[in-house]
Amino acid sequence: MIVLGIETSTPQTSVALGTEKGPLASTLLSSGKPQHDVVVPAVEHLLRWSGTPVQSIGGIAVGIGPGLFTGLRVGVQSAKTLAQVLHIPVVGLASLDVLAFAQRFSRRWICSVIDGRRGEVFFAIYRPTPGGVDRITEFAVGTPARLAAELEARGREFLLLGDGALRYRHELESLGSSVEFGSPDLGFPSAASLVELSIPRFIREEFDRSADVVPLYLRKSDAEINWDRRARAG
Repeated sequence: MIVLGIETSTPQTSVALGTEKGPLASTLLSSGKPQHDVVVPAVEHLLRWSGTPVQSIGGIAVGIGPGLFTGLRVGVQSAKTLAQVLHIPVVGLASLDVLAFAQRFSRRWICSVIDGRRGEVFFAIYRPTPGGVDRITEFAVGTPARLAAELEARGREFLLLGDGALRYRHELESLGSSVEFGSPDLGFPSAASLVELSIPRFIREEFDRSADVVPLYLRKSDAEINWDRRARAG
């Protein structure tokens, strides 16, 4: 089965193709362009470049966040539309899980940290297990200070991954040698890792209903917050 992965939860948009035997092709773009101007052309380019007929895609995996509101809406809707048009199943996976899965062979515990803007980060903590990772916390949103306190309370050595960890590195370095920072190359969840993580679910036919594949929002959007402020002021 060939699976198409779409990941748009961060400023980096990526798409990938893969099977249970390994990756076929992938591409990414960090230009800052709106994702709705990137996703479909990127998918078309990837199919053409890899010589993969669109009819041979057997499933679509999409990152559902948490992450940037506009990117998540575009990625999820693109995946659902393609799945409906091609009459193939879709699977939604948390972007923090995808980020951690890419470093599943770490000897340290893993903390995935995505920049949530407004001085906050989205994060979750993972324990490496044979062949994968085990998420041991709920998805959370908070300040870098809250994240630092959470990590310190665990009393473990951590590998910090994601653009949120890199942006707030100065605050998190206060934890000393108990934390190690992943490379900027690992700053974003990738569609290639998304595909690899989703393959077992497609093989087991553990698909999601299209209606259940929705963006994972951990807080209100800026527009909703501004609306609430205006409503209270009125």
